[in-house]
Formats: sequence, structure tokens, C-alpha cells
Amino acid sequence: MRLRLFPIVSGLVLLSCAGLKPPAQETVSPAAQEYEAGWQVDLKKAETLFKQLESLEGHKTVESVLEPMNNIWLTLNAREGMADLLSNAHPDPDLRASAEQAVQAFSKLSTELSLSRPIYEAVAAIDISNADPETKRLVEVTLQDFRLSGVDKDPETRAKIRAIQDEIIKIGQDFERNIREDVRSIQLSSVEDLAGLPQDYINAHPPDEDGKITITTDYPDYFPFMTYAQSDDHRKELSRLFSQRAHPQNMAVLDKLVNKRHELANLLGYDSYAEMVTVDKMIRNPEAAQTFIDRVTQVAEEPMKKDVSLILKRLQQIDPDATEVGAWQRSYLQNLVRQEQFEYDTQEARQYFAYDKVREGLLEITGGLFGVSYQPIKTNTWHPSVESYEVWSNEKLIGRIYLDMHPREGKFKHAGMFGLTLGIPGMNVPEAALLCNFPGGDGKPGLMQHSQVSTFFHEFGHIMDYVLGGNHTWIPLSGMAMEWDFVEVASNLLQEWIWDTDILRSFATNEAGKPIPAELVAKMRAARNFGLALWSRGQMGYAAISLNLYSRDPEGLDTDELVRGIMDKYYPLTLLDDTHMQCNFGHLYGYSATYYTYMWSQVIASDLFSEFEKGGIMNAAISMRLRETILEPGGAKPAEELVRDFLGRDYNFDAFARWLSGG
Repeated sequence: MRLRLFPIVSGLVLLSCAGLKPPAQETVSPAAQEYEAGWQVDLKKAETLFKQLESLEGHKTVESVLEPMNNIWLTLNAREGMADLLSNAHPDPDLRASAEQAVQAFSKLSTELSLSRPIYEAVAAIDISNADPETKRLVEVTLQDFRLSGVDKDPETRAKIRAIQDEIIKIGQDFERNIREDVRSIQLSSVEDLAGLPQDYINAHPPDEDGKITITTDYPDYFPFMTYAQSDDHRKELSRLFSQRAHPQNMAVLDKLVNKRHELANLLGYDSYAEMVTVDKMIRNPEAAQTFIDRVTQVAEEPMKKDVSLILKRLQQIDPDATEVGAWQRSYLQNLVRQEQFEYDTQEARQYFAYDKVREGLLEITGGLFGVSYQPIKTNTWHPSVESYEVWSNEKLIGRIYLDMHPREGKFKHAGMFGLTLGIPGMNVPEAALLCNFPGGDGKPGLMQHSQVSTFFHEFGHIMDYVLGGNHTWIPLSGMAMEWDFVEVASNLLQEWIWDTDILRSFATNEAGKPIPAELVAKMRAARNFGLALWSRGQMGYAAISLNLYSRDPEGLDTDELVRGIMDKYYPLTLLDDTHMQCNFGHLYGYSATYYTYMWSQVIASDLFSEFEKGGIMNAAISMRLRETILEPGGAKPAEELVRDFLGRDYNFDAFARWLSGG
């Protein structure tokens, strides 16, 4: 998942951001020129508001300080949110480049705001003793953010912080762009090389005029090939290329990113960047994060050994001399084991998961759960394939969402939610977009693997979180403004709905209109826990890479050596040589040291789901309680309080341990 945690506010305006140093007008497209011109007005507006607030005299009140700040946040985050999306999704490369510059411009002003001593002192001077709870919460988190940004440092140090923050934005954009633009491929000699793959996949990959078949590292090509292709050599070749994306260019970029973040942390008084970014999270410090990683690793140990034993035995039926399993063989072998030992055929299941039907099922399910409905609308967006909807609740418009779901050249390669607009009561409603890379589009059936259906539900959990929590008066409390390591909870929770027989049969139908057989779902559920522990250990490897990359002095750090050492410790399968996954591990920029967030959120989500297990998966009273106690309040309360309000107690590890061990 990719998302912006700081609230974004904007209308869906496509031609309205720009850059710090605009490209020569004659060299860019007309759309990029118009886009460039549009954001300058808002940047000047925000700069004017900023200067006015800095020079404020007299008594400091909610009205004189916080309301003008809210207007600045509105302007800054509107432009940055849309620019972030367009830099990752617009088909015009000139506009994408301009959008990257727009992110730099508005991020620069955001840094200036966070380091403004006069504004910090003005906020600190406000008497909030009689303020409402949300205003008190706003002041609390705003002062915390000011201090974490270094506002209390001397002028020379603040100047260094500004410069480093600007550099980090640019370095991170380079890192992400290199991943986005590096699509690699293998060439197959004949259709026979596609043996084992579904017929619709084969039909979608016809030989070219030279008889060659191209398979790329884009997700709709890559994941089915790694799951079904019988050719071990071709899977190995494609896996190697997938892990080499953005190499070698991102080796130096990542080194620079890690060094700059370490320098920033030291300026702010922290020993490491990991220490700096965990201090305001639920987990509080990197030592606790490492303890959590170790705990999950231990719980997964025994079931992981069983997973590996099963797939090794299956590999030995193909290669009697095999003594270990390669990472590129995992998906293929697991699929064979599921077929043979659990009688579950993922290819058989695919016919029931056409993209359009999955989308409609998802909208119906979430509508029933959270008391909302979706109305398709026609509007201009950044690409003709984008699907647009209004979200309604109790005959009231509460949001708009945009689904950009299929791959294309130059587009973001992963799956994530991008916040565009936060709702201000009486002013506007929240808007958010999903960028995914699922099969389908252009008239294709778009048959999805069940794992892709899970991804769709996961990402839509962020949409629900963002829209339902996006109507607070104060921008920093709106949307997904809770602690970073709580943001995956709603998404992990919503994934559970695609394992229920009745839920699946409500939307999963094949071309003839027949629903997925209950027997097939039962097999799917029986096979669910196979491979879960092995996957979890891989996730803990990624979490450990993320944490350890940023929890040390990076002087002399060899990221290849770090990655290899950690994966050898946490992941039992054989990794290919000459691969450099850190170069395409995009979370190392966005999540930095906190990739543990995914599994941490899963612990909490498992505990929340225990309420639905007891009361019914479509129990309206429970789901509305979830909406009212967690999704709608969002950042207006600490995450621990949100969970306590829903469960009536503190969360614990018990439900997660049962989930991970197959109980």
C-alpha cells in the first residue's frame, strides 16, 4: 500500500500544480504548461498566509492562530496530494515531471511552516483550557510535530534541516521514479513456454512477428507467471529481473537517502532515523519494533518449517536431488501443494473473479457494512480508464472516490491509496484514489487471482478509512491522521471478508453466471493457512531490513550485505545471486524504518475481527460500531483509545497468534 498520511485537501483539478524551476515552455506539452501555471497561484496564496501568520501580533487564540493555520494546511496539502498522484499516474511524462516539481515546491513550504518559531510559539500560547476535545487534540499533536521537526533548534540548525528535508524529497522522488520506469522482460521462444498458464493469459500474450512472446515484470504478467508457469528456468529468469528493477541506479540513490535521513536525525538529537520516526508511533522506539519482529518470527517458526517441508517434498517429486527450495519456486510449488493436498486449484477459482464483478461485489459489501452507497459519476480525470463514484450516507454526499485499476506505461507499479481531498464540514467532501495494477481494461475480462481480490479489498479499506474519517474541522485530525503504525488496521481487517462463503458467492460468478461453488470456497479456506507462516517470515525479513537500514550509522553500510544477511536469518528459501531487492523496495522511502506497520496492524485487526467472528461477519451493529468508534474519529483520538472504544478493552496478541498458527 501507498498512502499519504498527512491530510490532503483539493478538488479534482488536473491542471493545477507545477515546479520550482519550470521547464522551458517550448519543450513541454500544453497540458503540462497549464498545470505549471495553475499551482503558482495557490503557492503564492499559501506563502502570503504563512507570512501573515508569522507576523501575527496580539492575543493568540483559536480564531487568530489555528483557523489561519487550517487555511494554510488546506492549500498546501491540496496541491501536494494531487501532485503526488499525477506524478505517479498521469500519461503525459511532461506533466508527471512537473507534478514531481510541484511536490517539491509545496513540501518546501510545509517544511518552512514546521520550522517556524513564531508560529510554534503562537500555538503554544493559546489557552485551550475551555476548548473542545478535538481542538485540544489538535494543539497537542501540532506542538508535538513542531518539536519533532526541530523548531526548537537554533537558526543555523533549522536552516540545515530545511536544506536536508528538501534534498530528501528529491532523492525519494528519484528512488520511486526509477522503480516506476524500469519495466524488464523475458522473451519466450514459443507458446509451449507458457505451459501451465491459464488460457486467457496465453491468449493475452500472442507471439510477435518473430515468434517471440514477451513477459514483463509488471504485476499482471509477473504474478500469474510465477504461480503457474511450468518452466523453472523461465520463472527463475523472470524472478531475477523482477528483483533487479531499478538496479544499479537506485543503489547510489538509496545510499544517499539513508545518509541524509541519518544526518537529519542527528541534527534533531536522535541517534538514528529509526529512533526519530518511531517516537510518535504506537510502538514508540526501534527496540520495541525489533522485539515485535522477533516475537512474530518466533510464533511463525514451527508452522513455517511445516510449510517448507511440504514444498520441498513437492519439489523433490520434480527434482529428486533437490535439497532446498528457491525463492522463485515458492508460488509455483505452493500452488501444486494446494491442488494436490487441499484439492484447491487457484486457476479454477480465477474464473469467478472477473474484475468488474469483484468491484461491484466490493462496493455492495462495504456499502452494507458501513451504511454507504456508491453512485457512478462522469468527470474528467487524469486518464480515461479511471472509474469515478460519489459516496453517500443517509442521503448525504460524504465523499468521492476514483479507481485507476489497470497497468499502463509510466504508471505506479504497486497498489496504493492516494489522498486527494479532505472534507471540511460545510465546504467540501473527502476525495481519494486507488492506483492498482490488476488484469482487465480495454475490453479484457480481467480474471483476478484470489490474492489480487484480497489486495483490492485491502486497498479499499484505506478508502473507507479516509472517506469516513475525512470530515473533521481541523485538517491534521482528518482522514488517516492517526499514528502511522495504525493505518493498515482497517485494510487488513477488510481482507477477511473475501474468505466467507456467502460473501464470495454474492459476487464471485463465472462467465455463465454461476456462483463460486461452496465446496471450492471450503477448499480455499482449508488451504488458506498453508504458506501463511512462510509469507509472514518473509514480511518480517522486509520489516527487519526497513528497521535496520535506518537504525544505525550508515557510514560504510553495504546494503547488499545487509539485505542478504537479514533475509538469510528470517527467510528459509534460497535467494538468487545478483539481485538487489532494496533497489525496488519502494517502502524504504515512504515507510522508511516502519515496514513493521503491516504486521503490527494485523495484530490489532485480528483482535478487532474477533468481534465479527462472535457476532456475524455482516452484523450491522458491529460494523457501524467500527465506523463510529474507529473510522470516523480517526486522528481525533490516540489509536489505543480508538481500539478500546470498539473492543471495550485493550488489544492483545491472542487472536493474531491463532491466525498465524492456523487456529
